[in-house]
Amino acid sequence: MNRAQLYISVVCGAPSIYLDYARSKLNPNIDVAAQNCYKVAKGAFTGEISPAMIKDCGVKWVILGHSERRHVFGESDELIGQKVAHALENGLGVIACIGEKLDEREAGITEKVVFSQTKFIADNVKDWSKVVLAYEPVWAIGTGKTASPQQAQEVHDKLRQWLKANVSEAVANSIRIIYGGSVTGGTCKELASQKDVDGFLVGGASLKPEFIDIINAKA
Repeated sequence: MNRAQLYISVVCGAPSIYLDYARSKLNPNIDVAAQNCYKVAKGAFTGEISPAMIKDCGVKWVILGHSERRHVFGESDELIGQKVAHALENGLGVIACIGEKLDEREAGITEKVVFSQTKFIADNVKDWSKVVLAYEPVWAIGTGKTASPQQAQEVHDKLRQWLKANVSEAVANSIRIIYGGSVTGGTCKELASQKDVDGFLVGGASLKPEFIDIINAKA
């Protein structure tokens, strides 16, 4: 199925202790995602959660590789790839995050960074129908700065070209690549109009009435 034929999906990324609550309270048409999980099924990993635990709450998705997991908690590309593999093997859909820091963009190495991050993810994916890529420029997260529609489109297009060359044309054409980074009701419409921006990873604005506008931006 071409991504243009997909219906609008809304997924609520809840903290782990609220996964069961969110799933029980939200409309069944809204999916729920965990914000993280570990790379193995069980063991002495205090504080971590596994895909099996997530599924026990009736949750079908997990966000992996978010910039804060990378840059606050020091998660490596290799670890994120391992998490992706384990989550997919255990039946979860994965929203896999990639993105460059401000100094990397200013140094002109955005493509090098996001291609490297994507490769570690791609090397661990067998079924791409269960994967959404989220491009989130780190310098635009929670800062009030948003990548221009042209900047977002440029990176999304380059990512699709990379997938075509390194995975397959079918995957490149079908995968949803969403944008995250200070998305608001005021910026979503123009971002959504870009050819390769398939949706959004939304932070603070998801707690405000304008979230409805963001959901409908691609409609």
